[in-house]
Amino acid sequence: MTDGPDRVDRFDRSARAARLDDYLNAHGLEAVWFARPNGFAWLIGGSNVVDRGAEVGVAAVGYDGEFRVIASADAADRIREEEVPDDVPVESVPWHEDSLLAAIADRSPMPAALDVDAAGFEDVDASRLRQPLIDDDVERYRELGREAAAAVETVCRQLEPTDPEYEVAAAIEIALAARDVSTPVLLVGGDDRASRFRSPTPGDAELGEYAIVSVTAERAGLHASLTRTVVFDPPAWLRDRHRAAARIEATAIAATEVAVGRSEAAVDDSEAAVDGSAVTAGDSNRITDAGDVFAAIRDAYDAVGHPDEWRAHHQGGAAGFDVREWIARPEATDPVTAPMGYAWNPTVAGARSEDTYLVAGDRTEILTKTGRWPTLEVESVDVDGVRQRRYDRHAPVVLSEE
Repeated sequence: MTDGPDRVDRFDRSARAARLDDYLNAHGLEAVWFARPNGFAWLIGGSNVVDRGAEVGVAAVGYDGEFRVIASADAADRIREEEVPDDVPVESVPWHEDSLLAAIADRSPMPAALDVDAAGFEDVDASRLRQPLIDDDVERYRELGREAAAAVETVCRQLEPTDPEYEVAAAIEIALAARDVSTPVLLVGGDDRASRFRSPTPGDAELGEYAIVSVTAERAGLHASLTRTVVFDPPAWLRDRHRAAARIEATAIAATEVAVGRSEAAVDDSEAAVDGSAVTAGDSNRITDAGDVFAAIRDAYDAVGHPDEWRAHHQGGAAGFDVREWIARPEATDPVTAPMGYAWNPTVAGARSEDTYLVAGDRTEILTKTGRWPTLEVESVDVDGVRQRRYDRHAPVVLSEE
């Protein structure tokens, strides 16, 4: 289990401070504040969450050239001891006198920005500030991805057709909690509900012929998403639909690589990238932003024979200090940056392919990978702007044959 105080004391804030200095200078501000949980975790390394349903945590972190934290008195001691580095001061606010946002307004130099709506503050697009990932985020992201995949796969290998969906979900939550990982998204669908719904929250139905398990795991603010498919007596159509979804996901990854500058004639055709992808030279520069990646995904659906399936569910996007920092949509202009996490999740009625990738300038790697789950090699679809590449994708596990 991650040790909280040790984790935050090892948290490197220098690159974040440099990014915030640039932001303050560019916007003519004296300070910027983060009260949302993902902003607090990104900036300081700890958690300000008591009520998971609340938009704002019990503490906020600010930067005005130095880091400082304001916390509600009923949580300040714990925040100070467990969630904030020793060199960052924590000011306690009487719980009965001021709201947290009012306390920030009283104590902050002005003008200032805040990541929630509040009178007197400018808005800050915290998601843009968090992109791309900072170097010290990457290894923590790798650890989260490995542990999330290990927990989910361990549970999935023990499933039986008569297991109810809610018991599967409970087992996954326990397995992840034992690794100090929370689950903001946990979907479990047996054969009936997975074939009818794209986001089946766990119910009391038995798994039946097969099951799809989709999880977003969170630790220290970072989010990693993955989907695993388990089959007992697979429907005749499942294999083809899963391969189609995997090819669409591969196309999304390939388009992401193009957008961050990985299309390059400078890359030798024979050079294999991490996790089984091989880069082919000659891509165009048409793909530059999230909307362009979405267009490649939509073209891939058409090419694999499922032209309207993209309408049934969002396709994913950039991942990091939110479940998705942005979701690819038609006409989206979000920048595709590197190094950054990307989690694409195409679905084809009853099938889904999803993992979280780290895409960097010189490599692509699957973060949610243990090496102990079977894979299949697929080719991305040859769409405008993206030549075909080969990728290893996670395949359904057939438990009856193990």
